[in-house]
Amino acid sequence: MPRIRWRPALTAVALLMTANALQAPASGAQDTARDTAVNAAQDTADAQDTLAAQSTTAAQGTTDYTLDVNTRGKGPRIDDTMYGVFYEDINRAADGGLYAELVQNRSFEYSRADNASYTPMTAWTPTGTGAVAAVDDGNRLNERNRTYLRLDPDGSAEGTGVVNSGYSTGIAVAEGKRYDVSVWARTDRPAGTPLTLALRGADGAALAPPLRVTARGDTWAKYTGRFTATATSAAGRLAVTAGGTGTVRLDMISLFPKDTYKGRPGGLRKDLAEKIAALEPGFVRFPGGCLVNTGSHQGYDEASGFQRKRSYQWKDTIGPVEQRPTNANFWGYNQSYGLGYYEYFQYAEDIGAMALPVVPALVTGCGQNQATDDPALLRRHIQDTLDLIEFANGPATSAWGRKRAAMGHPKPFGLTHIEVGNEENLPDAFFERFTEFRKAVEARYPDITVISNSGPDDSGSTFDRAWQLNRDAQVDMVDEHYYNSPQWFLENNDRYDGYDRSGPKVFLGEYASQDNRFRNALAEAAFMTGLERNADVVELASYAPLLAHTGAVQWRPDMIWFDNTRSWGSTSYETQKLFMTNVGDRVVPSTASATPALSGPIEGAIGLSTWATSAAYDDVHVTGEDGATLFDEDFSGGDSRWTKAAGTGAWTVEDGRYVQSDAAAENTLVTAGDPAWRNYDLNVKATKRSGKEGFLVAFGVKDTGNYYWWNLGGWNNSRSAVEKAVGGAKQSMAENGTTIETGREYDLRVSVRGRQVTLFLDGKEWGSFTDDKVAEPFRQVVTRDGKDLVVKVVNAQDAAARTTIDLGRGARVAPTARLTTLSGDPDAVNTADDLPITPRTSTLTGVGAHFTHTFPPNSITFVRLGLR
Repeated sequence: MPRIRWRPALTAVALLMTANALQAPASGAQDTARDTAVNAAQDTADAQDTLAAQSTTAAQGTTDYTLDVNTRGKGPRIDDTMYGVFYEDINRAADGGLYAELVQNRSFEYSRADNASYTPMTAWTPTGTGAVAAVDDGNRLNERNRTYLRLDPDGSAEGTGVVNSGYSTGIAVAEGKRYDVSVWARTDRPAGTPLTLALRGADGAALAPPLRVTARGDTWAKYTGRFTATATSAAGRLAVTAGGTGTVRLDMISLFPKDTYKGRPGGLRKDLAEKIAALEPGFVRFPGGCLVNTGSHQGYDEASGFQRKRSYQWKDTIGPVEQRPTNANFWGYNQSYGLGYYEYFQYAEDIGAMALPVVPALVTGCGQNQATDDPALLRRHIQDTLDLIEFANGPATSAWGRKRAAMGHPKPFGLTHIEVGNEENLPDAFFERFTEFRKAVEARYPDITVISNSGPDDSGSTFDRAWQLNRDAQVDMVDEHYYNSPQWFLENNDRYDGYDRSGPKVFLGEYASQDNRFRNALAEAAFMTGLERNADVVELASYAPLLAHTGAVQWRPDMIWFDNTRSWGSTSYETQKLFMTNVGDRVVPSTASATPALSGPIEGAIGLSTWATSAAYDDVHVTGEDGATLFDEDFSGGDSRWTKAAGTGAWTVEDGRYVQSDAAAENTLVTAGDPAWRNYDLNVKATKRSGKEGFLVAFGVKDTGNYYWWNLGGWNNSRSAVEKAVGGAKQSMAENGTTIETGREYDLRVSVRGRQVTLFLDGKEWGSFTDDKVAEPFRQVVTRDGKDLVVKVVNAQDAAARTTIDLGRGARVAPTARLTTLSGDPDAVNTADDLPITPRTSTLTGVGAHFTHTFPPNSITFVRLGLR
């Protein structure tokens, strides 16, 4: 059994001063420090008793803490906009999700050029005996809606038509509900062409009485109607059938529930929009994300040809929906742009949130490394950004304000912030272009805050360089993104304590712990106490992603889950909602005692892996710190000492090397050695044979979910990092821009000493890190909300936290307090059928300036105290 040592105990004063850093790093810091020191000295004896008790009571299921609140002190102010939501069209968040359209591929624009499985007839099935064809010719509806459906009915009684299957399981309809249907049509038959529109089940049974219209004239016209459902189905179909003879052309076949959010025709799915609104977000960041800065930055131009897979460009998304193009989304499916910039602005206004759009910077991110070097294109995108601000804020008499007014909103939206770029991997190239955007915006609109970013990770060379550029240029605000393990969030509560108070403010635009279990929400909540404590630095923060359709999951975790008929909040949704609806106006300084922590050296076996790559390994050698050989493998005798998990690629010994030959397989980890190894050197030779990335060498392997690996040539061979996996969720420990060449043999060495790791590539030091941060499970922050004091406590451990709360001498509070608590099994997951993690409210009695409360194991508790 490995040896474990206790972390040395701190003195009582040091413990109270440092465990959960002071709550007022900026305003009132000197007064706070003085008051805290006085309180700490007064409570020295209590703190010493607490430390002594912790080692004995933890085993009994309770750990003792102290929480001291300086009700006379003033920490940072908290803006109303601090917490918001980030919306990106991922996981079918728009079409098939928040955008309430029930017909998939309504304009027949799907194409193999966008997705290998697509055709213009995707989601459509022809019916009848006449001819049915998707056509792109001069008879099209408009230049941005190029493909339409041509029907040549043959006069048969059943007619000729198509049936749409909707999204995922089908078209969801509910008995008694009304649905608006529309179709654009033209016909060459002088007498007109009769059209029948019908809602049916998958078995063909009627779900509503059919509607009949007659298309007349050989120019495009819109025909509308309304169904009232007579039955409920999650697998409905919409059928459109033409009778008679001749040729009829159809396009933009659409079906919407009448009951949309705020009753707007062609609007938002009500239950999803209401769940987002219930968060009371301070801002809405849109439309992404990776889809903003990937794809062609050219706009639609008939002279240069129709541009497919364009980056998201706002001008494509306004005006009548039938004139908006369909675009290939970065996430692999098409988006109709029915939910566009006008709708985003309108929704933000509806829910009282600040609109925060993101525009492309002409430098790719999200695992890509490309910069568009076209001065004319850069000028055009800068002008597009200026036009966007005019669209949002200009008077109805301005060119773009007039377009907004024509869509139904003469009054300006009041845009105050705009972000340029997203997760660029080339910080210098990005910042060169960002500077041009910033200069142009500030010259014309000096009151607009232009937000920069710091790349895709929480640390590393890209992050450091981006921050240096932003600081040197005195940028107003910098967007940070990171998706890490629960362990990382528990270890990094103090991340922003040391940020420069006079430097750029932080917009934490995307963050989440890597899963949707309650343990992830607990870790996020613990981290959020640090965000609030540093509200003078972190001005905006939004969890990501926001939405996920169960039938189209591309990324996990997600805040709100849904299918065609239901929606529900994840454990993280409930956590975010609790914080977002109880923010407060100002931080109140507070300190808490810490949890005794276990520590020891990094221990574990070794491993080899690949990700979407074929690679070969040789000469694996492990030596102890005394030079003794622990493991030696040249693969001359097979691979019997290596353990493979099921479905982990195609590993074979070839010509004395260990080869993983499946260039499509991901996470092909094989392991060898002793999980108790410590203080060792791992040497291995590695060669990339083919594929998208490089190779991975693991160490400190406890099992397939707990290990470290050196990921060389990761993220589509754009950079390299050491990642630590805890329970399968990863965090980055060290990173740089190393890429891997195909066919070249690399010599790798990993040196593990205690909790220090040093890595060598071809004999030169590549990087190092010390994994010695403490994952503190007990975190708190206190805020003032009007006349209330809100004590927010996260107890992310299996032991209860018996806590002595001291509000200071002279503090006057009401004798009862309101408690709101999230608690439960840390592995609990909220689903459509079971919501184990939901808030419970209760009343706490016996409250005074000094009282004790026991916070449940694995809980988030908000104690709202009435100040007198």
